[in-house]
Amino acid sequence: MVPGNQTQFTEFILLGFSEKPDQQGPLFGLFLGMYLVTVLGNLLIMLAIGSDSHLHTPMYFFLFNLSFVDICVVSTTVPKMLVSILTQNKAIPYADCLTQMYFFMFFIALDNFLLTAMAYDRFVAICHPLYYAAIMSPRLCGQLVLLSWIISFLNSLLHSLMVTQCMGPENQTLVSEFLLLGLSEKPEQQLPLFGLFLGIYMVTVVGNLIIMLAIASDSHLHTPMYFFLSNLSFVDLCLVSTTVPKMLLNILTHSEVISYAGCLTQMYFFMVFVFLDNFLLTVMAYDRFVAICHPLHYVTIMNSRICGLLVLISWAISLLNSTLHTLLMTHLSFCTEHELPHFYCDISQVIKLSCSDTLINDIFVYFETVLLGILPLTCIVFSYSQICSSLLRIPSSGGKYKAFSTCVSHLTVVSLFYGTGLGVYLSPSTMHSSWKTSVASAMYSVVTPMLNPFIYSMRNKDIKDAMTRVFSKKSPSH
Repeated sequence: MVPGNQTQFTEFILLGFSEKPDQQGPLFGLFLGMYLVTVLGNLLIMLAIGSDSHLHTPMYFFLFNLSFVDICVVSTTVPKMLVSILTQNKAIPYADCLTQMYFFMFFIALDNFLLTAMAYDRFVAICHPLYYAAIMSPRLCGQLVLLSWIISFLNSLLHSLMVTQCMGPENQTLVSEFLLLGLSEKPEQQLPLFGLFLGIYMVTVVGNLIIMLAIASDSHLHTPMYFFLSNLSFVDLCLVSTTVPKMLLNILTHSEVISYAGCLTQMYFFMVFVFLDNFLLTVMAYDRFVAICHPLHYVTIMNSRICGLLVLISWAISLLNSTLHTLLMTHLSFCTEHELPHFYCDISQVIKLSCSDTLINDIFVYFETVLLGILPLTCIVFSYSQICSSLLRIPSSGGKYKAFSTCVSHLTVVSLFYGTGLGVYLSPSTMHSSWKTSVASAMYSVVTPMLNPFIYSMRNKDIKDAMTRVFSKKSPSH
């Protein structure tokens, strides 16, 4: 996100292990051999573990993940080194250097955490063998791997963002900040907007915290459906926290400014949590599909390992996609225009301000909207078409109502989220004003997270009972 022709360097020189020409051939052969052995060896381990049910244990689950990460570690550095030796070109572009740095830090950190998890697994197996199966449950193993991925991603992202601030010479970025114009620039509307969004934010935080507390404290709700709901509540809480506090602060201080780094950070986390919302709603639709269409196999299909894996995949894809978007944004140049007609740093609005070629960014935005927006929605529609088909075969009306009642809340949230979200990103810019875009964005990113606790609690007797027990401080009856 620096202006064109303003950066004093566009590439770095990787000197490698040796600059002597007679040593390049042996180095190439050595590292090519090491790379092939590493990739093939770890692939064989992954294949052996994946194909043998006797190896589906915590120790080998962590080893499988470690093998995958080891392949990724060497793939971030060695191929570039080999190409440099072959082409006798030691240059690496600024963007490629930043990308390589990010993924190297990410996979090294992940390697570190996985080795720690494996040490803990061996500690439990040897020091507490009688409790091993209970402690190292599939859910805990999945959570340890998920936590490792999340911390590694965030750590690498923070390092990369700090490096972008250091690698560009001072006083060379013409646009060092943006102006968030918000929903209205009229002074008399600022106080009502502040009160409205403060109220929405407080209700969202409290409502979703109560849902999470109710599910965590009631053993009857430790099922896949409520596991996904608690994750959705956590993501909704994070989603509103990426945008609304900054908006409220700007109104209070009568300032519309957001720094370049702040804008980039807000954009990143907003995309992470929006995509997570998207994937979790898809997973919840699949859960309802299995529960209604395959009730006899529900416990087997939706076991704790599968549930943890689905959430892990959702996090991984969301973080990776948001990282790619953020890295692409660092390539753009911004000259004089710096007013964003929005209440947060929306990627499509920021791209419009760029004075450089945004074709790749635009293509990527539409591509991921189709792939990560339309495709999950298609899966949801397919799931509910199968659910409706199964409901029609239920003879009693009472049975139909009971089965469908578990889906109504989810359908309502899906309609709110996708109806407004896809309208913002798929409709042409000529079809709506910036104010309408901001309002539509507020609907899916602020209002929907607020409504979710009410939608799920009003139509769900189990949630109501759990919330009652939480507030009355009574333990659940058994």
